[in-house]
Amino acid sequence: MITNLHGFLDQFFTQQHCHVTKEQETGLTVRLTRELDQALMNRPFYWHYMDKMGRQGEPMSLSLDTGWQSEDRKKEWLHFGSPRLQQIFRYITQEAQYTLLYEQTTNQDRSALLPWLVVNVKVQYHGKQTKEAIHSIGLQLINGTLSIQMMDKLQTIAWGQRMEDYCYTISPLITPRSGFQRTFHYIEQHLLDQDTTWIKESIACLEEELQLLHYFFSEDEHLLATEEEQLRQRLQPDIHLIVHNAGLFYVTEKTNQTFLQPN
Repeated sequence: MITNLHGFLDQFFTQQHCHVTKEQETGLTVRLTRELDQALMNRPFYWHYMDKMGRQGEPMSLSLDTGWQSEDRKKEWLHFGSPRLQQIFRYITQEAQYTLLYEQTTNQDRSALLPWLVVNVKVQYHGKQTKEAIHSIGLQLINGTLSIQMMDKLQTIAWGQRMEDYCYTISPLITPRSGFQRTFHYIEQHLLDQDTTWIKESIACLEEELQLLHYFFSEDEHLLATEEEQLRQRLQPDIHLIVHNAGLFYVTEKTNQTFLQPN
């Protein structure tokens, strides 16, 4: 969950190489890059014209207010229900599915950065009732320690796409490929420990519906086969694991110890 929307937007636009001016506690003025202008501002004809004329074009700026209520009518109010924020979330999901980030630190001493693989997995439950859940799992790629609810922990840290000059990385002992496998194995074990009542209820409902189907359509084999397939697609209990996004995060020893603490 994002608890500091102002900080989240500041970090997002900065990481996207936009020029950000912070105004008071809730105001942001953002000079967009061409990529973000094309993604957020809905000006395809402008950029097509600029390309046709061989001109560089001028990205737009956004004046944003992230307060609990809009106090400045000259600024666009961003809150969790606003279309613009949903647009930003969609962009992050589509364009920034995988990332490599380094913790930013003011420590002037030479510092080692340790690798964490963070994977956000969407679990989709399908059956009589459908639902989904997000699992945010972190794996320390040196000793294999697992930590949950990682997105909450990552939100409190300043990140950058470039490593600080006085830092250096520790090479992983566990490969990212192996890390993904361990993460999925953890989630699978977690699912095996969950209440399976919903599976039994879905199977019972499916069997009841199949009996009715055979009773009414037993004389039409083609229609029966079609209806039965649709019924199974709708009620057959199933679970899908989908990688929502993932990243490799290099952190200082202090942050590493925080991540290693029991959840």
